[in-house]
Amino acid sequence: MNAARPAPGTLLCPLEAIADPGAKTFWFTQPPALFNGFVVRRGSRVWGYVDRCPHAGRPLPPMDDRYLTREGDLILCSAHGALFRPEDGVCISGPCAGERLTPWPVVLEGGDVRAA
Repeated sequence: MNAARPAPGTLLCPLEAIADPGAKTFWFTQPPALFNGFVVRRGSRVWGYVDRCPHAGRPLPPMDDRYLTREGDLILCSAHGALFRPEDGVCISGPCAGERLTPWPVVLEGGDVRAA
């Protein structure tokens, strides 16, 4: 377990802080540990993942908050073009096809996104 991962109930942001569809990067530190995750939004649904490609082991986007394809329907790894479904993190195309992103449980409570 990553010591910097936020505890269940930790407020991440209001839902309105994430574009629809969209994604938002989150960084947490508790030296020497670092946790990097992201939340994807579609309407009133949210999913969280650890920001680490299962193929290359590196962050997915070239810059914070840039996780989705232009259409906003899939998560994209900028390093090698792998595509992942937002609802379950499964890679549907690319060198890691069939693998999945590591889930980071999040919930929507009263208009706020929180770690679960």
